[in-house]
Amino acid sequence: MEKMNKLTPYERLEVVRHKGRPTVRDYIPLIFDEFIEMHGDRCFGDDKAIVGGIGSINGIPVTIIAQVKGRNLNENKESNFAMPHPEGYRKALRLVKQAEKFRRPVICFIDTPGAFCGVEAEKRGQGEAIAKNIMEFMRLRTPIISVVLGEAGSGGALALGVCDELAILENASYTVISPRGFASILWKDAGKEKEACNIMRVTAEDMVELEVAEKIIEEPLGGAHNDVGQTAENIAEFLYKSLREKMKIDIDVLLNERYTKFRKIGKFIEE
Repeated sequence: MEKMNKLTPYERLEVVRHKGRPTVRDYIPLIFDEFIEMHGDRCFGDDKAIVGGIGSINGIPVTIIAQVKGRNLNENKESNFAMPHPEGYRKALRLVKQAEKFRRPVICFIDTPGAFCGVEAEKRGQGEAIAKNIMEFMRLRTPIISVVLGEAGSGGALALGVCDELAILENASYTVISPRGFASILWKDAGKEKEACNIMRVTAEDMVELEVAEKIIEEPLGGAHNDVGQTAENIAEFLYKSLREKMKIDIDVLLNERYTKFRKIGKFIEE
């Protein structure tokens, strides 16, 4: 992966934000067979920032949950710029509980700058919805595999990021806060986004080193938008291999490993 290691974290963020970068709507038909989308949280409505449904990969039935980015203004407006409302997270929870019932593994695709923080979302329980997803995903009695496609921001990403194995695309990032938000808080200057990004340790390599992620999925030279088919093939190869491995593990052992995986994140050494 030396081809992309020469890019700074901010330059990688620019690759991720390229207007032609593939979204989950591009990947689903290339990776899964017979995808059937399902809608609604059975409480408030359907959130188009999260797509969910059932499909199969190499004959293995799976439930797919994904955050949806658009590639133009109209698509982004429809999906609220990939910032889910609480009903999106509740839809995801409904579908993964269904997957547990029918013993289907769950595959999550993460691509969000963060959960929507508007007044209406807060009124409908945004924080509670995210927290409940984290709790329920942690004890879900079926394998969960997650892949970061682009930006993975804060709790909005973590709500789909509790899993047995996390992979991250080569140019993708995982952050506790956006670089712009980081700069706004630390330096009171959102214009220092680039400087913030370069010190925050947000790259795929950082995530593997910090044991947040287990696998880096390679992208074509220049980014995923240069060869969507090859990127989808790389993702599918990872998913199939990971699913076969996790489905062989006793579920109680798997749950213990999942819990341990997240308990060790955030360790530090004082000097």
